[in-house]
Amino acid sequence: MGTPSDPWRSVADALLGPPELTPPEVAHESGMDPDEARRLWQALGFPPVSDEERLFTRSDVAILREVRALLEVDVADRDDVVQLTRVIGQALARVADAQVTASASRLEQVLRERGAEALDARAIAERVVQLAPRLEQFLAYVWRRHLLASLRSRSLQPSEGDRTITVGFADLVGFTSLSQALEPHELAVAVDRFEAIAYEHVPEHGGRVVKTIGDEVMFASEDTVVAAEIALSLADAYHREKNLPGVRVGLACGPVLSWEGDLYGSTVNLASRLVNLAHANTVLVSDELGTALQDAPGFALRHLRAVHLQGIGRVRCWVLRRAGT
Repeated sequence: MGTPSDPWRSVADALLGPPELTPPEVAHESGMDPDEARRLWQALGFPPVSDEERLFTRSDVAILREVRALLEVDVADRDDVVQLTRVIGQALARVADAQVTASASRLEQVLRERGAEALDARAIAERVVQLAPRLEQFLAYVWRRHLLASLRSRSLQPSEGDRTITVGFADLVGFTSLSQALEPHELAVAVDRFEAIAYEHVPEHGGRVVKTIGDEVMFASEDTVVAAEIALSLADAYHREKNLPGVRVGLACGPVLSWEGDLYGSTVNLASRLVNLAHANTVLVSDELGTALQDAPGFALRHLRAVHLQGIGRVRCWVLRRAGT
């Protein structure tokens, strides 16, 4: 994108300005070390650019100047900046793809209603460019909201080594068979509904959706009772959904490492492995969590015999249900 003969030149101009600078030029004008600038570019997830290619714009110069200023006043460490750049690149790549997909889907629907021909890619680009300023404001607002939520969460448990969290995974049963039986459009609707249910129920009960991976959602809560309620709520919700199979849910509590918006550690691994042991519409919890929930009102627990999990060892777990079921 950005050469004079490029048919997408007008789109590039509208989004970022005219692409007129080579990598050495943009580094020179911003005062950034060329290797440092190249490192940031790759951290965003973009392929390498030759020194002769005129891809960059005045917007790139402005951003690199801001990054250089942060580094010069010692507000941020270079490795921290690269890490943050990588996280931002991954997150916004997904946002951009979702926006383009949604715009294409909407335009295709309009064309079908009008009996028009196949969708033109340029029409998608025009719609995306038209919506870009409003979405940009929305992204800034959402980022600030999540920043506030993260600060509040960290203030509750400031020491990373002391963080004890309950982690859960909900996995769609028979998703492979389902995906083979559906048309691509139908599969997209099913996946969208799967994610929508997770985002309806997890925050509603006070938890956080950590991530979704295809047919699986990972969630977490600082409160064991809240996490248990989320797990049962998800199992009930997916069981009631006519167009989706049920889910299997695994829960475990313990120390975790929070890194780049994700969670890692033995607690996460155990919760993920418990999913594979669970039956459809069933919640399995780790031995420690089951013991902690025994006196909590509203729950019924049944201890299962010990099993051996490869890479983890011999573990016992509990089936979690609502009291009276």
